Amino acid sequence: MKIVKVGNRIVGEGHPCFVILELGLNFKDMNEAKKLIDMGIEIGADAIKFQTFHAHTLAMKDAVLYDGRGIINQYEEAFQSEDRLTDAFQGEIINYAKSRGVITFSTPSHKKDIDLLNRIGVDAFKFGSDDLTNLPILKYAAKFNKPIFISSGVANLSDIDEAIRTIREECNDNILLFHCVTQYPAKPEDMNLRSMVTLSNAFDVPVGLSDHTEGIAVSIAAAALGANMIEKHFTLSKKEDGPDNFFSMEPKEMQQIISGIREVELAKGIPYKRIRKVEEEMVVNFHKSIFALNDIKKGKLITIEDVENLRPCTGIPAKYLDIVVGMTPIKDIKKGQAIQWGDFK
Repeated sequence: MKIVKVGNRIVGEGHPCFVILELGLNFKDMNEAKKLIDMGIEIGADAIKFQTFHAHTLAMKDAVLYDGRGIINQYEEAFQSEDRLTDAFQGEIINYAKSRGVITFSTPSHKKDIDLLNRIGVDAFKFGSDDLTNLPILKYAAKFNKPIFISSGVANLSDIDEAIRTIREECNDNILLFHCVTQYPAKPEDMNLRSMVTLSNAFDVPVGLSDHTEGIAVSIAAAALGANMIEKHFTLSKKEDGPDNFFSMEPKEMQQIISGIREVELAKGIPYKRIRKVEEEMVVNFHKSIFALNDIKKGKLITIEDVENLRPCTGIPAKYLDIVVGMTPIKDIKKGQAIQWGDFK
């Protein structure tokens, strides 16, 4: 399985799940954005992600989108958010996140956005599902040789293959792929998490989940199924206005997700079955062996009424009961005694 270095972290098989907090537009001003960054670092996030766009390079004026809030005019919503996403704001907030030591990147929507982010010095680029089939922008971003995260909502395998080949043709193999369902919010029954295995096998890149569900369970389940990275929207309050707040995770919820992912990683273990070190003392105490239910005299044929499998395993293991029944001991065996192979010739 391919691994990719993002900032100072290795992402991929054999490494901890890389948890990305998507801040999107979930802040009103610089102070609130910095508070989100500080809170994300405090609860253990690995990376902070922003969005970089201008309305006129994102959507036509009559472009609409249906999500959990109803029918939204994409251009108007983007236009109303532009005052929070000036070039100067982007530079300050991304540099603040970097100064806090957290890996930081953004989702550009145009070549000029890529140029800006490259000047600021982001650790990677992330492309949403809307640009998976926008091969020219992927080709342009690939030239900077930074890691490229791609979401794969509203796409089939051939779409994903084209996108990955486009990036690789620019000699950039630092690709990380998100399984994604483009619904806001997405329902757990629509998530199809097992497709992550298909994506991993098909493209030999780190694969994770960009999770738009409202709860914590799907992200943790994805980590259990082997997701190399998880992206989740993050907010100080779901009650705030904005396109993403209502399905984003508040700090307590996000902390539960991160804690759950880390517990899952500890629990996953190794891909074969053996007695664990912590179980070794239980082999004797928990397994059963053959005990005498009656006094058994030397030379007497043992019957099924004479013996029983009981804890602990201090004698002949229980699986040999059928062999012991019908044998003749060479010494007396007292009632309640564990029967040993040495009791026979």
